[in-house]
This record gives sequence, C-alpha cells and structure tokens, in this order.
Amino acid sequence: MVVADLARSGWKEHHIVNSPDSDLNVDAELEERAINVVRALAMDGPMKANSGHQGTAMALAPLAHVLFTRIMTYDAGDPAWPDRDRFILSNGHASILLYSMLHLTGHGLELDDLEQFRQWESRTPGHPEAGHTAGVEVTTGPLGQGFGNSVGMAVAERFLRERFGSELCDHYTYVMAGDGDLSEGVSHESASLAGHLGLGRLIVAYDNNHITIDGSTELALSDNAAARFEAYGWDVIDIGDKADDLAALTAALEQARANTGQPSLIMIRSHVGYPSPKWTDHHEAHGNPFDPEEIATTKSVMGLPPDESFWIPDDVRELYRAAGRRGADSRREWRARVDASDDAELFRSIWTPPSTVRIDEIRQATAKAAAGFTAGEKVATRKASQAVLDELSEILPTLVGGAADLTGNTGTKISDQAQAAGSPGGRQLFFGVREHAMAASLVGAARHGGVVPIGGTFLVFSDYMRPSVRLAAMSKARCVFVWTHDSVGVGEDGPTHQPVEHLMSLRAIPGLRVVRPADGREVAGAWALALETDGPTGLILGRQGVPVLAETDADSVRLGAYRVLDNDDAAVTLVATGSEVSVALEAAGLLADEGVAANVVSMPCWDLFDQQPEDYRNTVLDPWHPTVSVEAGVTLGWERYADATIGIDRFGASAPGAEVLRRLGINAESVAATARELLAEERD
Repeated sequence: MVVADLARSGWKEHHIVNSPDSDLNVDAELEERAINVVRALAMDGPMKANSGHQGTAMALAPLAHVLFTRIMTYDAGDPAWPDRDRFILSNGHASILLYSMLHLTGHGLELDDLEQFRQWESRTPGHPEAGHTAGVEVTTGPLGQGFGNSVGMAVAERFLRERFGSELCDHYTYVMAGDGDLSEGVSHESASLAGHLGLGRLIVAYDNNHITIDGSTELALSDNAAARFEAYGWDVIDIGDKADDLAALTAALEQARANTGQPSLIMIRSHVGYPSPKWTDHHEAHGNPFDPEEIATTKSVMGLPPDESFWIPDDVRELYRAAGRRGADSRREWRARVDASDDAELFRSIWTPPSTVRIDEIRQATAKAAAGFTAGEKVATRKASQAVLDELSEILPTLVGGAADLTGNTGTKISDQAQAAGSPGGRQLFFGVREHAMAASLVGAARHGGVVPIGGTFLVFSDYMRPSVRLAAMSKARCVFVWTHDSVGVGEDGPTHQPVEHLMSLRAIPGLRVVRPADGREVAGAWALALETDGPTGLILGRQGVPVLAETDADSVRLGAYRVLDNDDAAVTLVATGSEVSVALEAAGLLADEGVAANVVSMPCWDLFDQQPEDYRNTVLDPWHPTVSVEAGVTLGWERYADATIGIDRFGASAPGAEVLRRLGINAESVAATARELLAEERD
C-alpha cells in the first residue's frame, strides 16, 4: 500500500541503482540495504534527540556510501593520517550522515554515540566540530564555510605535493555542499579563487535539492549554478536526477578526479527526505524530525524492520568496516616512503604543532628581528611585522599566505613566487579583494596541516572575516590573521576605514589570541607567540610610524602585560596598548614634571595577562593606586582594569591621522589631565 501511494505521488518504487561490483566485491542487494540502514540512522538520531536534520542526510546517503566505500583513500584506524583524502560536510546540518559513516567505517564512534546525538558532552554534536570527533576535518554548520575551507585544504595539498613530491603528498579534497552553501557569499568568493588557482584536486558534490527551511529554493534563488561555476573556471558535471544511481555517482566522481587542471562541481538533483511517503521533497523534512509513525512507514518502504531503532545488521557493519580498513596498506606503504625520503625529518616535523621547526629556532629568528629595531627610530608596527616575517620565512619553509589585495600595505610578503595554477609551489597567495574567502581558506589550510597559513587586511575589514575567524577559534585552527591600519590614525580615508569597535569585538571571541604590540620589539615577540600558539592569533598593527621604545621587551609579550616604566613611589598607573604605549610614556613625563610619579604598563594581550597568577597581575596593575587606560578604540571592557578610560566611543573623521588622534583625545596632554583628575577625586 505504501509503495502504491508513493507511485501515485509520482515516485518510482524505492530502488538503488547499482554499478558493477567494486573492489570490495559487494553484491547489489547488500549495498542497497547498507544505504537504507544509513537512511534509517539519519531518522533515528534526530528522532531520539527531538532535534536535527534528517532530510538531507537521507537524500545523500548513496553519495556518502560511494565516497566512503569506493572513492576516498583513508584509514579509519588512523584518522589523522596526513595523506588521507579530506572530506568536508559543508552542509553541516546533515551531521547525522557523517556520524553514521564514521561509526560504520570504524573511526571510533560507537553506536551509543549515535544515540547521544545532540546531547550534552556527546561526541555527536548538532554540527560537526573539528578536534571533537575523530574524522571531522573542519567545523561546519554556518553555510558556505566548509566550501571556503576546502579551498585552503586544496591549496595546502598542492603546495606540499609540489614541495615534497607525490610520493609523500597525493590526495584529494571532497566536499558535500547544498543550495544554502552556494547561496552564501563566501562560496562565491571561494569558488572564484579556486577556479583562478586551478585547484584540480578539489571536488564539490552539489546537492541541488531545491529545499530551504522557508520552502522551495525558488522563493529566493534562480541562479544558473552550472553557468556560474563554468564562468569561475570549474569543470561542471551535471548528473541530473541520479542521486540514487551508484554507477552515475561513481562515474562522475572518477571523472572529476581525473581532471587535475580544474576544480570540479558535480551537480546532483536529490530529493530531501527520500523515500518518506509523506515528507519527500517537502521543506518540513529539512529540519524537523519525523514522528515515529512516519519513521516506521519509511523503514517499511526500505524493507527494514519498522520497529527497530539504530538497527545495523552484521553484514552491513562488516561492509563498512572493510571499507574503513581498506586504506591501511596504503598508509603503511606511505609511511615506508616517508622513512626512505631525504626529506623525512622535515616532512614529519611539519605535521607536529606548534611549528615546522623547533620553537627555539623561531625564538632565535624573532630575537634577531627584535634586535634590528633601534630605540628612538620610528617604525610602523605593520612595517616591523614585515621585517620579522622576512626572518621567519627563511626558517619556515611551509609558511604560506598573503593578503586580500593589500600585501605591501599589511606587510605580508613571504616570497617572490606566487601560488598559481602554473606555480603550485608558490608560497605567496594573492587572495584578491576576497577577505571572507581568505579567512575561510586560511582555516582550511590550517586544519589540513603541514603549512603555517597567514593572511592580512585592514582591521576594519575583519568584519568580512568574522564568521571564519570565529570558527578558527572554535576549531583551534593554527593560522595568523594580520590586521593593520588599526585605528583612526588611518586618517584621511575617514570613518569608513577607521576601526574603533573592531579590536574589542575580536577580544570577545573565545580562543582567539589578540595581540596589539607597541613597537617593533613587541611585534617580534607577538610573532613568536603566534607561532607557538595552539590556535588562531590576530595581530593588530598600526599604519603610522611609532617610536621603538627603549623600555619594551619582546619576551614579555607572552605575559600579556608588563611595566615599561616602574616607579617605586608611583601615584598612578597608565596602561596602554599598541601605538598608545608611547603616548602613555609621554604623559608620564608630563606628570613627572609636575612631581607626580606614574607607572606605565604595556598590555599587548588581554587574555594572556588574565592567565597570569594574581600576584603577578597585582605587581603590574597596582590595586592600591588608580589606573588610567588609553587605547584608540571603544572603551567598553577597560573597566575591568582601569578606574578611568581614554578611548574613542564614536566614529572617526577624515583628516590627517595625527590630527584625528589629537582631536579625539588620544594624546599625552589628555592622558595626563585624566590622571590629575583621578588623583584629585581620590584626595577628595
């Protein structure tokens, strides 16, 4: 009766179309049952959690089956094997599909983990989280992000393959993406960049199911995706309504794999919620769990026990476990090639955070750079950063990156050789005016491993990057964001280009280490810190020249804050960051002329300072005397450290930078006056 109803509604009887036996020697009936088991798990998980997205997972179960059993090279026994194929579920709301495949192939997830889908402290959270669940490559959920990450992964693979040879690095990046992914702006930027770079080992399967939460995609979307991607320089393979045709899926993936000169988009017209008689192709199947009756009915359509939950027969489990073990020999052969390679020591080291060389070598390089800055000379911290990067690029052969059309402006030149289709070994990435794609690709490259990715732009444009930066922090992606032109000192460009709220908003992201160095010496210390950090770092650098201070110290940056002027009889403490440290020192001089002693503190990194023991924090910011903070940005948050704050709680203005700073009160006279008023209030 159910099958007849399905047929009347325009559906054929449920059937998986099989290709000839794969190298696993699996029969057609078993493959069909295996896929149906995955579809059943995709219903059971959200049902038990009373939350989750089963519709897309059900529709894409055949594609996942083909990828994990026929196409991808991986070893479930070693999910971190560097030369494995990478798989990204960009439409991360379908996480139950990925978790089901990771459990079935033996990546370490147990059936109990599937039953704990979306529960507190489970290994199966609502969206995939890198570092939390073995086999999850990147953190996805915000649509388009996984697509953007894949570009960085493909760049990292190609760069390392060129540097070390295909014997040591030779794999592909596979992505599942949906209509939502390709609607988000980051996917447009990323697709354009990938096509320009000719990333031939990047293969995206586009699940064109025509469904969003609001209803049909036709409500808001009428793009010609095929024409768009062809214009980007991609190879587009449209298999039409063959989401259940294993032969067609396999052939399309193999065709894409053979085209190493272009990234590939495989367009698949799937049917969300299939084969549910009630909810197939309905937007309610996208995000709402089916009720028990509909789950039982759908399981009956598929020939599965309708009353069994999380049911996996032995032959299905063994099919997938065999697929998960299949890459073990390839991994062992790869390891033998690594051991025999002349580059074995270097190659092994690049996969071991926190650095591609020993930490002491990084510190030696940054110390050498710090020693090159002479007290009293004026050097913009963005230019100082370039000088430090020049030293680091010599000792870090897999340091890669660049800027979003601002390489010289941000001091992010690494090499004269650009990464391009014709020069895959280039270390310099020109991202173009694509801040969002740059940030997402840096996260992907970091999660791929083997490279140290950096990217620069103006601080005001960090707004374009924020979703990717947030996910970088969440997934501990070890990359460096270089944000320059950090205040109203930008000057004539006016308030549109003068960041005031950005620094504080970035400090609010848990896990993002934000460092605003005072001068060239602190810049050197900041870079050493960034390369030792297990996670992302944001370097906040200035446009205008600032004096190299005799009192600053590169090594003290790792303390978060330290005194650059220490008076035993100090009546007040002045605490500042970045270019305002020199302003605070000048203000301390004005106060000294009046007989008022002041301590001056440089605080390049709030979170590092907060991690120090209380005794140290009290020696830096004396709790028995008042404190004045000065920073050329919003004052929100400074109340945790200061009794009075000097900042900019408004947008800037178009004028020479020095004048804007002066008129907005970022000057020594204003700081000294505020300190006097604070001391007078205390006396009263």
